[in-house]
Amino acid sequence: MKLTFQNRIALFNTLAAAAATLLVFLVVYAVVYFTAYHHLDEDIRQEQEEIFSNLLWRGDSIVINRMPEWEEQEHQQVEVNPTFLQITDTQGNLRFRSANLQKDFFLFIPGLEKEAFLNSSLNGQRVRLGHFPIINATGKNTGQLVVGVSMEESAVVLNNLRITLLIAFPFLLLVLYLATSVAAAKGIAPVHQIIKTASGIGDANVHTRLPMPEHKDELFQLAATINALLNRIESRIKREKQFTADASHELRTPLAAIRGTLEVLARRPREPAHYEEKIAEVIREVDRMNRILSQLLQLSRLEAGQAAFSQEPINLLRLVQELMPQWQPELDRKQIEVIANIPPEAGLTADPSSLRLMADNLAANAIKYGRRHGRINISWRPEERALSIADDGPGIAAEHLPFLFDRFYRADASRNSRIPGTGLGLSIVKKLADLQGIRIELSSSEGEGTTITLFFP
Repeated sequence: MKLTFQNRIALFNTLAAAAATLLVFLVVYAVVYFTAYHHLDEDIRQEQEEIFSNLLWRGDSIVINRMPEWEEQEHQQVEVNPTFLQITDTQGNLRFRSANLQKDFFLFIPGLEKEAFLNSSLNGQRVRLGHFPIINATGKNTGQLVVGVSMEESAVVLNNLRITLLIAFPFLLLVLYLATSVAAAKGIAPVHQIIKTASGIGDANVHTRLPMPEHKDELFQLAATINALLNRIESRIKREKQFTADASHELRTPLAAIRGTLEVLARRPREPAHYEEKIAEVIREVDRMNRILSQLLQLSRLEAGQAAFSQEPINLLRLVQELMPQWQPELDRKQIEVIANIPPEAGLTADPSSLRLMADNLAANAIKYGRRHGRINISWRPEERALSIADDGPGIAAEHLPFLFDRFYRADASRNSRIPGTGLGLSIVKKLADLQGIRIELSSSEGEGTTITLFFP
């Protein structure tokens, strides 16, 4: 059977209340039960003391003294609070019994050494019996006294109490269940409101947020957590839309250039040299599209968690020397000098492929935006485990710094229109650094160049 959350709350609370109530009822019944029997036993003891004061012994024989005491009304009547007496010798032979006992005989307990209390019945009437050994002046057991009192009143009280508790228990549970169900319905009403609002949120109204409960309790935390999740989802959707728009724009630009070039070539016949020049332009645009697609694929794999990283010892100076041939044509074209301030023994443990890609992207960026006839400093600070790549280019305005690691973000569109690039290199470096626990810092001032530092764990 499937229960709603409201009914489960009511059921569990009712079960807990039932257990507690049952325990209380048992305790109450036990207290009344033992109090009633304790009272009867005390009455029996008082009667026993009174009877023993009327007994004398002559050798092993019992002499019943002061006979008028035995003629009291309570020992004569049967209907109203009777007290029954019976005296036997050690063999169980009857020596005395009260008149109200008539011809009945109570149970004899052979070898009785100390008092004992039993429940019994006499002519359909419930009685409480007290059995006492009769000890003479020499300490010898000479017989047995049985005192019986009616326990009808106590039995009636206990029976009424038992019936009352048995009837009250299920009725109380029903009331508790209904009350708890109403309380649970009121308590989870804000949850229904959250469900109703959350189920109506989609792509078209992802900006909608859940109403915050009045009290700062668990429901408040739940609503705040869902709202925070919606914030992240909205931000994610915006980034995806922006990424789609940026990617479309970046791919449309080389496509438009290729189309324009081909249309110009198709208008009329031209010299072979002109064809060669235009074809070279088309090839450059195709290469640019290829770089964009390759870097997008790299980012997609990194964000999908498909990249695997190994940990191998790497010599930093040797890494820079191996990458230099890739940078050399552009370094020669801009007459830029690379100064590697890295001790020959400097090394660390990292993934070789990703570190090579990060260093290549950062150095290529420094060359791209570095000043002609300028310098690029690549340095290693072993005490901080920091690798820095600094250029002496025009620098970047402060308002652009927070966005430099965003995909397709380029700080100066007019300036960068003359500088080829995809706007994805720093995004890839940042993603690789985050995945490997490498902290990355960028500092730049207009006219003073840019420095990017990788802090390795």
